[in-house]
Amino acid sequence: MAPRIGRLWDAVGNTPLLRIGSLSDATGCDILGKAEFMNPGGSIKDRAAKGMIRRAEQDGLLKPGGTIVEGTAGNTGIGLGLLGRERGYRVVVTMPDNQAREKYELLEAMGVEVRKVPVVPFANPNHFFHQARLLSEQHGWFWANQFENPANGDFHFETTGPEIWEQCEGRVDVLVASVGSGGSLSGVSRYLKERNPALRVVLVDPLGSGLYCYVREGKLESTGGSITEGIGIMRITENFRRARVDEAVRVDDQAMLEMLYHLARQDALVVGTSAALNVRAAWEVARQHAGEGLRIVTLLCDHGSRYASKVFNPEFLATKQLEVRPLRLTGQGG
Repeated sequence: MAPRIGRLWDAVGNTPLLRIGSLSDATGCDILGKAEFMNPGGSIKDRAAKGMIRRAEQDGLLKPGGTIVEGTAGNTGIGLGLLGRERGYRVVVTMPDNQAREKYELLEAMGVEVRKVPVVPFANPNHFFHQARLLSEQHGWFWANQFENPANGDFHFETTGPEIWEQCEGRVDVLVASVGSGGSLSGVSRYLKERNPALRVVLVDPLGSGLYCYVREGKLESTGGSITEGIGIMRITENFRRARVDEAVRVDDQAMLEMLYHLARQDALVVGTSAALNVRAAWEVARQHAGEGLRIVTLLCDHGSRYASKVFNPEFLATKQLEVRPLRLTGQGG
């Protein structure tokens, strides 16, 4: 049979679910990672981009030759750039100026117009989110608005959740995920909870984000900061508001980094910082239930090559007082 020929648009989704061998074997639980770095744009944000573009076209907000604008830490912009450019749209992104240089270079290579803005609190009108909204208002461009646009989470409800359920043959015990816009956690948690109300949903938060305290205490408070990109937030977005979360854990950068290098060296999984954060939390859950055979699913959000100039750069790590330490698979240490 001749191979099926499609478009880039058609290549989004249907990513593999991978068993992380070293961690699963050490805990007696199946720790499974959804390989979202295998999307055409290299991240889970391709799904959000496709869902938002599709809804905008259906609603008449995007017409041939139109312009898409978005505020992004990078991956959503890359997804919008790939899929938007393929469909003939101009794409403009506003980005904080402290992201990994690989993201800027990839966006510019695709012909996306990148407007860097200073890193400021959300209340500041110069924040990348507000700058994208302002450009939309000034020029009449379509603002994707991934944080508040329900098409983001709805696409995960339609695709990512069902894929996981089918790949697990209907047996999923725990979902572990961090939050950027809230779309993936919203859509996947809603779908899986509908199929299995007993499923536990664990939110993992980096330092500097307020969702850990929000889930546990009902208030947005944070401490410290993190080198992770694209996750962590200090407000409740419309997408996150619709998520179904049972508990929250917090993971610091050192713990994340240990897992990031462990995955690369022991499981041949070179993933980004949010994926390493997710897997670290999934591993901690598995250790609490060692030998019980739980099936724990998490999201491998993007590939580590997107962060080579940072997390795989000893000089950068030294500036953050971080070091590469081996992950201790046994005992109570990390």
